[in-house]
Order: sequence, then C-alpha cells, then structure tokens
Amino acid sequence: MQATKKESRGTKYFLEKEEQYGAHNYHPLPVVLTKGKGVFVWDVDGKRYYDFLSGYSAINQGHCHPRIIDAFIEQAQQLTLTSRAFHNNIMGDYAEYITGYFGYDKVLPMNTGVEAVETGLKLARRWGYEVKGVAENKGIIITCTNNFHGRTISVMSFSTDADSRRGFGPFTPGFELIPYNDIKALEVVLMNPDVIAFLVEPIQGEAGVVVPDEGYLAKAAALCKEQNVLLIADEIQTGLARTGRMLACDHEEVRPDILLLGKALSGGTMPVSAVLADNEIMLTIKPGEHGSTYGGNPLACKVAITALQVLKDEHMAENSDIQGTYLRQQLTAMNSEFISIVRGKGLFNAIVINHPKKDTAWDICMSMKKHGMLAKPTHGDRIRFAPPLIITKEQVDECLEMIKASLASF
Repeated sequence: MQATKKESRGTKYFLEKEEQYGAHNYHPLPVVLTKGKGVFVWDVDGKRYYDFLSGYSAINQGHCHPRIIDAFIEQAQQLTLTSRAFHNNIMGDYAEYITGYFGYDKVLPMNTGVEAVETGLKLARRWGYEVKGVAENKGIIITCTNNFHGRTISVMSFSTDADSRRGFGPFTPGFELIPYNDIKALEVVLMNPDVIAFLVEPIQGEAGVVVPDEGYLAKAAALCKEQNVLLIADEIQTGLARTGRMLACDHEEVRPDILLLGKALSGGTMPVSAVLADNEIMLTIKPGEHGSTYGGNPLACKVAITALQVLKDEHMAENSDIQGTYLRQQLTAMNSEFISIVRGKGLFNAIVINHPKKDTAWDICMSMKKHGMLAKPTHGDRIRFAPPLIITKEQVDECLEMIKASLASF
C-alpha cells in the first residue's frame, strides 16, 4: 500500500502494516516510535514520552548515548564481522576488559540473552560430567518457578508460563523446578548428587520484579558451594547497574560460578551477550564444540567496552540506587487504592495493581501513554517501572505526576 499523503504515515498506517505483514508474537502498546534520546522517545506523530521500560533494561545508558554511538560508528566504518574463523584486533582487548571488569578468568561472547543462557547450560553440563563426575546424560539443572530466561525450546522446557509452553513440546529433559525464594526447597534438591547447577535470576523480572528475601542469594550460593554445584546467575536484565549495583548479586556479595550478561551490554545498539566463568569451567569446552558466527564480532566488542565504561564513568549504579529508592518511596506515599504492592531495587521496580477488572493494568498503561509516559504490564496485574539510569530527580517527579494522574482516572 503506497501512502499518498504525509499524514497517512502516522500511527495507524504503521500499526496496520505491521499487523498485515508481521508475526503476531507480541502485544505492544499502540505507539510507533521513531526517535530516542536519553530518557525520551518520540512517536511518528511527534509526541514525546518518558521511556519507563528501557527496552527491557537494554537501554540502561539512555537512548543513543553519544559515546556509545560514536564507538559504534567508528568501528562500523572499519570492520564489523570476521566470524570466529579468524581473529580480529578488538576481541582480545574486549576479553581482557570484561574479565577484569567482573573478575573472571574467561569470557565466551554471544549475541542474544537466551544464547547466553543456553551457553551457560552447556558449560554447566560439560563441567558436571568432566569435572564433578556425574554420569553422562544424568545431570540435573535446578531452576525456579515463574522464571524467565528466554524462549528457545530448551529454556521453555523449564518455564512455568503456560502461554509460552503450549503447543511447543516435547521438551528438553534434565531440569527440575523449585519455588523461587525458598532456601529449604533448594537445600533438599541439592542433596541429589546428579545436580550440577542452579540457574536463578537474582530478581525475577518478567514475573513482575519479584525481589527475594534478604540473604536468599548468599544462602543459595553457600549451599551450592557446599554441594559442589555451580551457581548460574542470569543477570541479563538485573545486571549492569539496573538494581543500584553493577550486578544484583553484588547486593549480597555473591560471585556466581557462571555469570550471564546481555541487554545493556551494548547500550541498546545491537544484540551483545556474554558468559563469564573461571578456567575450570570455561576450558571444558574445546574448539568446535560451541560457537556463534557473530559472537565476539569486532563491532560488538568495541561497543560493549564503551557501554561498560560509560556505566562507571557516569556513576549510573549510584544514580539508579538513589532515584530508585526515591521512586519507591513516592509511589508508596501515594496511598493509591489501586496499588497493592510497590517493590524493586534501584531503578528496577514494579507496582501490583489491585482492581477487579483484569485489564486494569493495561488500561493504566494506556492512560500513562496519554500523559506522556510509556510502561508495559506483565502477567496481567503488574507494571514495571524501569527508566534509563540517567534519569534525574526532577524527571522522576514529573513521571510520578503522570502516574498519579493516570491512577486518578480510575
């Protein structure tokens, strides 16, 4: 369909085109974005919004951060891809930088978050068989109910989300589910000598920013160490300053055996993920046994170094802690009859909506959109508030007024 007038290429035009030609695997808010800068995005009709989702925490540094974009452009004009069939002159620098940044011996670079998860699972299984001595094909990996680690077949095999699983079986064996934030349940399953790893989100994001009890991660790490089981921390959404620390695990001084990173590792410019571990784990995989054409490409490596440096240079973890604490205090102080729970850490937050109508959270998000703020519900009654980590107190105050006005309309 050819647009004949400028106004015909507004929101309605793009929504209809996507509906006609795109797969229907998402249910986005009806807004079509065309520009982003800092904490703001603009739609095709010229309206400006606060972004309170940050690309599911992929844009922690803010939209189109100038240093990250400069690094992207500079490297894109030199060399973008060699595959891992050849070396490139950026990969070594990146490996040295990120391993030093997080304190691990080795990094295995990947692209998407779920690729990092799959890589972590493969590493754990290989370690379980070669180092721990579990019988081949008998290894068990423990995961938690209400988790979200991605949507590949293997990862969906240990999901408890019915919508994600329905019609996609048979599923991959070797996983056992326990309740999240339940140390006793973990203690029981770890007694099985065939258990090789515990995969966990330090804070469950897709479940609605579910924060475990204080001490949960530290106790889990101690139990895993005691039973010679690997702790795999999925910090793809919680990591990189989102929760007020560089890693959510840092709140309890936990060092995972395998650390999974992604999303904000590129500042929202391209898919970049990383798996970090020490030699005993990482070197169990030999040449030809795992890889990715784009993993470790020079463009990704250059961008990731800059994205990580920006987080430190601009003290984004500290700002996340300060503004997140303030946001939760003010949300609680609203005393809204529609907010039953306010929870989170840093600028990774959610409210649980108390209303008999099941679509109220969606309706509130639509109201916030009208007021100039974009957020998205999850699991029906929960709304995440996760703006870029560069947001100021004045901007938080402005957004609080938008939330208050949106709630008042109900």
